[in-house]
Amino acid sequence: MRNKKNWIGGLILLGLMAVTFYVLLRDQPVSKLSEIAGRLRPGWLAAGLGLMFLFELCEASCTRQILPRLGHRTSLRRCLGYSFVGFYFSSITPSSTGGQPAQIYCMTKDGVSAAHGTLNMMLLALGYQVVLLGYGLVAALLRPELLDAMGTGFRLLLLYGTAVNVALTAGVLCLMFLPNAARRICLWVLALLVRLRIVKDRTGAAARLDHQMEEYRQGALCLKHNPSLLIRLLICTFVQLTALFLVPFAVYRAFGFHGYGAPELVCTQALLTLAVGSLPLPGAMGASEGGFVRAFALFFGAGLVTPAVLVSRGISFYAFLLISGGVTLAVHLGHRRRAARQSDPNGLHPVHAPVRSRELGVKRKEIA
Repeated sequence: MRNKKNWIGGLILLGLMAVTFYVLLRDQPVSKLSEIAGRLRPGWLAAGLGLMFLFELCEASCTRQILPRLGHRTSLRRCLGYSFVGFYFSSITPSSTGGQPAQIYCMTKDGVSAAHGTLNMMLLALGYQVVLLGYGLVAALLRPELLDAMGTGFRLLLLYGTAVNVALTAGVLCLMFLPNAARRICLWVLALLVRLRIVKDRTGAAARLDHQMEEYRQGALCLKHNPSLLIRLLICTFVQLTALFLVPFAVYRAFGFHGYGAPELVCTQALLTLAVGSLPLPGAMGASEGGFVRAFALFFGAGLVTPAVLVSRGISFYAFLLISGGVTLAVHLGHRRRAARQSDPNGLHPVHAPVRSRELGVKRKEIA
């Protein structure tokens, strides 16, 4: 079933990619694109790729800070593999829904319990949503003229993206720190879904709900006993998103432009990511390209904004889709080789055995 869903997601991605490239390239002569490509500054293109590697490295660093506090010894290299796996599956599934389960699956192969893997991803998602909302708020306050230039349609998308992220962030915080109130709300929603015949197995759904809420409670305990962890995660996530938002600036300089500084392009990309990131499209395909053309025409001009979106998305999405696909394959093959070695009668010990938790004053059983 998982392979079938991945194939369907891949086909949807290819279809969206074909439509997107057709719309972008139908009025762009190949000779013109070749001429523009020849004028690009390779140093700035390399800087854009470096920023995307920093984006992945920051997520890996966050995981590297969380898992040891849950009692699992791991390496930055292995955490980087998790990050690339998440990027790949997030890119080929609607609303990036496939990334986190794929990462949790890889963690379980390395000896991390599914509960702790889920807790890790929950904390990463919380940090990402908080920083993204903060970035969007600051961008809207500091550069309100950007909103005026983007038009009504983009502002509606931005409103939708903001509402979704606020709801998700508030829901996670409520589940973590107000479990009793959250449980009453969730049970009320579950009863409504049962009456509407959307949910048929009320007992099973309630059991899954209790299990999920317990994981959120463990997340709250982890943060409570590690008060500096959330701060470090937010700082690391801020660096991660800043690296992502700087990619259009690297492309801007690769085109030889100098009129605008990094803050203007960073704010624009932050608003664009907030607006389209929650759309139910694999990798926000189509919406990101269309939003880029609308939002960045101010910086690149109408004549060069289409080549600019091809280069920018080529760096931040398409190139890393290929790279992350290769890393995902390598991670999968590595798991198969280790499984084969561990099944050998003379075998090796598991790669990642749980170690004593380093949490201050927290026993392992509290977070298991």
